[in-house]
Amino acid sequence: MPRVAPITGKSDIAAEYHGVVDGVLKVFGQVRGPFSMLLHSPELAEQMLGLGNFYREKSIVVPKDRSLAILVGVRERQGAYVWAAQVNAARRAGVREEAIDVIRARKDPTGLPVEEREIITYAEQLIRNNRVDQAAFDALKNRHGVQWLVELTAAANYYGILCGIVNAFEVPAPPDGDKLPA
Repeated sequence: MPRVAPITGKSDIAAEYHGVVDGVLKVFGQVRGPFSMLLHSPELAEQMLGLGNFYREKSIVVPKDRSLAILVGVRERQGAYVWAAQVNAARRAGVREEAIDVIRARKDPTGLPVEEREIITYAEQLIRNNRVDQAAFDALKNRHGVQWLVELTAAANYYGILCGIVNAFEVPAPPDGDKLPA
């Protein structure tokens, strides 16, 4: 049970912010997870939704690549709710089960194809150490360019913020969602 009552719809917030709820409903079909807490601060929720929409609609990082970094960030931050949602998104984006399994179990990505391995290694270093070694940085910068790398880096961290929200407010993961190991 969450630590505070979740926002579930327009009736839970002031009329001036109903448009923010409409935006959440447009994307997710219902108010749930991080947004059930973020809507306690409607203006913050609106900004966070805008960033999520950027990733869905405008990012130059293709969903498959972005999902790898997101899953690493979510796994490292133990965001069970966000993991359950994002692992399904990753599958829809074409992320291979082998890569998902490596991330879920925190296995060495050495056996994965180079494109997956480089993204996972970069995201792991970033989230675990708050630093990235030069080789991991250069591999992705040289392959994809600076804008791509900025957007990938921000994506891994954006979903980490969502993990912080659901973890701090103890929003439970969906019972039927993919589970993170303890």
